[in-house]
Amino acid sequence: MTRYIGSDFDDFLREEGIYEEVNSVAMKRVLARQLREIMHEQRVTKAELARRMHTSRAQLDRLLDEEKTGVKLETVTKAALALGKRVRLELTPL
Repeated sequence: MTRYIGSDFDDFLREEGIYEEVNSVAMKRVLARQLREIMHEQRVTKAELARRMHTSRAQLDRLLDEEKTGVKLETVTKAALALGKRVRLELTPL
């Protein structure tokens, strides 16, 4: 019999000691995909978005890389504003 019956996936990840890492990567993937989708809808290239953000293409590539979770809120905010959007963060109970 498995010890995970009746628990949820978050409990499993916590027990395995990887909850924070998995959660960070998942959030970054959502963010990167949202940014790419908005860029596509607005027909904004990476070069153009980098120019609007007053940053380098390399910095933008790091922001759009789904695996790199170490992103500053300032960078996310710059990208959102450059695309005519705003960032909304929310803390929720565990």
